Amino acid sequence: MGSYAVFLRGINVGGINIRMADLREALKGCGFTDAKTLLASGNVVLTSGKDAAAVKRECEKCLRDSFGYEAWVVVLPADRVAWLVEACPYPEDDKSTHSYITLSSDATVLDELDQAGAALGDGHRQQRLGPEALAWLAPAGGTLDSPFSKISAKARFKAATTTRNLRTMIKVRDAATGLAKAGD
Repeated sequence: MGSYAVFLRGINVGGINIRMADLREALKGCGFTDAKTLLASGNVVLTSGKDAAAVKRECEKCLRDSFGYEAWVVVLPADRVAWLVEACPYPEDDKSTHSYITLSSDATVLDELDQAGAALGDGHRQQRLGPEALAWLAPAGGTLDSPFSKISAKARFKAATTTRNLRTMIKVRDAATGLAKAGD
């Protein structure tokens, strides 16, 4: 049985509104009996005997059937979430910046986003963490106005990525790791 983190894209930020209790119950009804939600931004931890690709397909189908929208999620094993958090070179808590990790299950889109961000020059800081993740910094209080945030909001990238701040990723890591240990 593997422990996974499921990151939903585009809910509760304008457009698709799903209460976390409803999300949790829908996933439980689709066979993910230990699904737990974290925060209100579409973060779930659960266990499954299937691989990440199968969990992704099943979660997306469950969301489509339960909430009537074209769902898209990133599913990562708990140990991969832990690795991404540790590999992030930016601070968890800093008064002048906020650290983010953008996730995608489409490495090609993340490659393009990485290149677009790199073209911003020396003032922008980002680091590719693997085929599914890109870490970046934004000024405190100015995330949405940052040049990288404006690039990542373009339809091409927005449709295939989801972003979490590092503090959220740490909470998801801790919950997914705890779920994995409980299953041992």
